Amino acid sequence: MAAPAPKQEELQPHAVRDQLPAVSYCLTSPPPWPEAILLGFQHYLVMLGTTVIIPTALVPQMGGGNEEKARVIQTLLFVAGINTLIQSVLGTRLPAVIGGSYTFVAPTISIILAGRYSGIVDPHEKFARIMRGTQGALIVASTLQIIMGFSGLWRIVVRLLSPLSAAPLVALVGFGLYELGFPSVAKCIEIGLPQILLLVALSQYIPHLVPLVGTAFERFAIIMSIVVVWLYAFFLTVGGAYKNAAPKTQFHCRTDRSGLVAGAPWISVPYPFQWGAPTFDAGECFAMMAASFVALVESTGAFIAVSRYASATPCPPSVMSRGIGWQGVGILLGGLFGTANGSSVSVENAGLLGLTRVGSRRVVQISAGFMIFFSILGKFGAVFASIPGPIIAAIYCLLFAYVGMAGVGFLQFCNLNSFRTKFILGFSLFMGLSVPQYFNEYTSVAGFGPVHTHARWFNDMINVVFSSKAFVGGAVAYFLDNTLHRRDGTVRKDRGHHFWDRFRSFKTDPRSEEFYSLPFNLNKFFPSF
Repeated sequence: MAAPAPKQEELQPHAVRDQLPAVSYCLTSPPPWPEAILLGFQHYLVMLGTTVIIPTALVPQMGGGNEEKARVIQTLLFVAGINTLIQSVLGTRLPAVIGGSYTFVAPTISIILAGRYSGIVDPHEKFARIMRGTQGALIVASTLQIIMGFSGLWRIVVRLLSPLSAAPLVALVGFGLYELGFPSVAKCIEIGLPQILLLVALSQYIPHLVPLVGTAFERFAIIMSIVVVWLYAFFLTVGGAYKNAAPKTQFHCRTDRSGLVAGAPWISVPYPFQWGAPTFDAGECFAMMAASFVALVESTGAFIAVSRYASATPCPPSVMSRGIGWQGVGILLGGLFGTANGSSVSVENAGLLGLTRVGSRRVVQISAGFMIFFSILGKFGAVFASIPGPIIAAIYCLLFAYVGMAGVGFLQFCNLNSFRTKFILGFSLFMGLSVPQYFNEYTSVAGFGPVHTHARWFNDMINVVFSSKAFVGGAVAYFLDNTLHRRDGTVRKDRGHHFWDRFRSFKTDPRSEEFYSLPFNLNKFFPSF
């Protein structure tokens, strides 16, 4: 006897959604205060990874010791808190954490290696001089985003984004950071791998096995897993497990090798020009401006992912441009205070929104409060900042994956049976991974990038741009999507452009007012278009 025919509704594809369903707390719906405070602290813990890793890599090369490293981390944390508050109140108003960016590391290293600093013998003087040079370059570089954002130029660019061109950009913002995931976990596999396994178990399996308390495990899996594995790493350290290990292993595995707690002051408030007056070099400023442009593109992709996981409507181009302008102000603050690094949207915190299913603006504002508070109370902040790197890298494996999948999710608006769609998507993703891989491999072998002329500033500009996976993949997709077969009548639907039509202006969708309007009736003075 033949099986009954399937019901018609079973054959229907999943519905296209402008807003992501199953989010517990969206952009404008805050959780209860106790839960919001704990979630804010979790965001603070997650953003500490980048905040610690970048100064730890740069400050010793600049000539600084543990004290300088602790102060730079403190300053970076303080500025990140201010920038996050500004972005959530006056910028895009999305729950985006604005923190340190790996994009600015390459031009900063170029400044460190500049010939005018090589003859300085005193390491403290060398550190201060290099820091002032970095400050000057960041101050100039900030003007690019400030002008592009507040003038509305970036609004014109974003209006041409379709779901098809946004998908590779957002996907590579997350997946493109794969080298910061398991390769860093493997530096101390005995604590990194348990962190991954425990985090997956707490966030994905336990909520279904124990439904009554599953929500708590799902939302606070980061805190729970860090406490357990950090304690486990502490017992390994005091038990002598690394007593005779190689220095590199001890640095990555031990819980007492960061030097942050000893170097951090008890109470200290970062202030502008604390390292002295900035110095300016034209070539270094141009190189840092290239990094600023790359960070602008990457942050655009991260903002799109944040709006998705906050269950908000797609960010209107004018609001996106406004957010980029305030991010430029954030880079300016980094140059004034002396962070040795520019700022962009924290990709790991964007992924945390997906892991917890909490996209509340209030939670991120609370996390900004923790950043400022613990940056002033240096010793207490240094305790949390001394979490071993492999534990942070294990968390990245999940959080970066969530951001990458936010990009893949935009393909629901596209016609995946179209060969045009397949070509643009496949080619942009492949080139976004392949071209930066070539640039990075060349640099690791030769000690300098493929572009190696007598003009060091020009080399830095080109090498920085083509080392960013999100920038290369996003630029290829953007160009092809806006030039290939534009006169074909079916292309508009194939690329999903018609789904985003009502979000290309602030006033064409009534939900934009709820999510993106400025507080205190400021829209009268800073209107969105």
